[in-house]
Amino acid sequence: MSRRAPGIRAALALTLTAPLTLTAPLVLGRPAEAAAQYTVTALKFTVPAGGRDCTVDADLYRPAGVDRARPAPAVLATNGFGGSKSDGSTDAIGKDFARRGYVGLVYSGLGFGRSGCPISLDDPGIDGRAASGLIDFLAGTRAADDGTRADFVTLDAKGDPRVGMIGGSYGGAIQLATAAVDHRVDALVPLITWNDLAYSLDPNSAAGKGGRTMPGAFKWQWANSFYLTGETQPLTVPSLDPTRINSLTCLHFVTQACAMFRTLNSGNYPARATAGLLAHLHGVSPVSYLNRVKAPTLLVQGQTDTLFNLNEATATYKTLRAQGTTAKMIWQSWGHSGGTADPAAGELDLSQGDLESSYVGTRILAWFDRYLLRRENTDTGPAFAYYRDWITNPADTYATAGQLPALDEKFYLSGDGKLVDDRAKVARGSREYTNRLVPTSHSESSLSGTIGLPDPAPYDTTGTYLGWTSEPLSRATDVVGAPKATLKVVSPKARRVQNSGDAADNLVLFAKLYDLAPDGTKTLVHRLVAPVRVPDVTKSFTVTLPGIVHRYAKGHRLRFVIAASDDAYTGNRGIKPVTVAGSPQDTGVLELPVVAD
Repeated sequence: MSRRAPGIRAALALTLTAPLTLTAPLVLGRPAEAAAQYTVTALKFTVPAGGRDCTVDADLYRPAGVDRARPAPAVLATNGFGGSKSDGSTDAIGKDFARRGYVGLVYSGLGFGRSGCPISLDDPGIDGRAASGLIDFLAGTRAADDGTRADFVTLDAKGDPRVGMIGGSYGGAIQLATAAVDHRVDALVPLITWNDLAYSLDPNSAAGKGGRTMPGAFKWQWANSFYLTGETQPLTVPSLDPTRINSLTCLHFVTQACAMFRTLNSGNYPARATAGLLAHLHGVSPVSYLNRVKAPTLLVQGQTDTLFNLNEATATYKTLRAQGTTAKMIWQSWGHSGGTADPAAGELDLSQGDLESSYVGTRILAWFDRYLLRRENTDTGPAFAYYRDWITNPADTYATAGQLPALDEKFYLSGDGKLVDDRAKVARGSREYTNRLVPTSHSESSLSGTIGLPDPAPYDTTGTYLGWTSEPLSRATDVVGAPKATLKVVSPKARRVQNSGDAADNLVLFAKLYDLAPDGTKTLVHRLVAPVRVPDVTKSFTVTLPGIVHRYAKGHRLRFVIAASDDAYTGNRGIKPVTVAGSPQDTGVLELPVVAD
């Protein structure tokens, strides 16, 4: 899935219908000074996936000089949502790694481009199995539909090719899905992808079991853009493969995915529908199968990303590390919501192919050097790295650390609307807000960049939110990670209906953290918010906000807000007034992961 990231969506006007010879420098792992060549051959594969045979459209990139006597490792990649093998960055992967001596196999994912079968959201049992069939080709044990065989890929054992995967968004999750069903994959580099589609599309940021088992607030703009992209393909794809048509009620997605979209759009979450919704979203997401992923994984996530925020990669990273799978993580600047993919600024743009010019690019090359070329002495970099947009020198924009920052700085929500650094400073008091029948807060227009419309600055309407503001900061404060807030709210109306049997009756609120400048300018960092459907308004609950990397400059103030609505999400059903009280003994707490300058 992708939207505005130029490194993922840039198009190249090159259509390959027959083998094509191109000139490019060649040294295994790095470009060389002398010109060499690689060939590009269009291939079709018929592979079993999810109980049916699916046609996969692919391009094979074979470097000159690579043959049975001189084999090379392979790189496998596919497109973001709505794209194909010919997308700028997808196509560039084949070229870039062929220039470096790798065999490339780039393909259109199921349901996209000229590949067959319905869209199944990177289900490991369908999309993962299809990719595994392509690995059979790289192993030399399966031929393409025209009889082409590959006997020039490095083998670790008979039938086991040396193969890595790379790609972004939809082309990122497929890597984890493939590695879960096929342990022949040797290295993964998933960029800007998800951990749990339930969190991505219907987020409930309430921590713990309650947040995982109860639907959240439907991210209707993002989700419906993908649904419409898939369902309107007869209008956008000529000569559509008939195997991509499911039925008249669910044209181009698998049936379970269509049921999921219908449930989310209905605004009703009765217990049975909720269980099916969450089961499907979790089931096709890495959160449910990461325990089967053993391949070394370099996770790259974007800070400017309201679709798949930093918490997604963090959850995957922590799970992989905890189970002993080699994993490292980078937080780059760009994601689905924008940011810079400018190599001049030191950031990666996959479509440009110059991996050596960016920090992330050099880390990717080192990752494949180590795990595909088996250069044991290659330094793959620190466990964690993050881009800092307040640093102007491209050579110094990334900071590194051996581990994620801890939640080590606390603020308390005072009853008078202040955010204080000592519980003893909390004033006793209470305040109230209420929602309206239409949204009254704005964080983003999720598709504004895609359709070319301006996006208004974030705002909240008086009476429909509560805010707590700190004193001006005495020093620059760098927040790196996901803040947390522990809250307790009072809402008699919500309490009366929260056990109605329909989770849609439970209270919804939106937590967020602003940067308030001395001149009054407010910045909602990367327009990120934390939607919460409160499991039980009689109990306190913890909200995990989206991860950020942001410097709150000296003299600026922190402003923590809970709002009744957000127009990018489906919110409360009915009017539900909310009161928040504070006292030194019992008040809300905001925790921040702060790093030293």
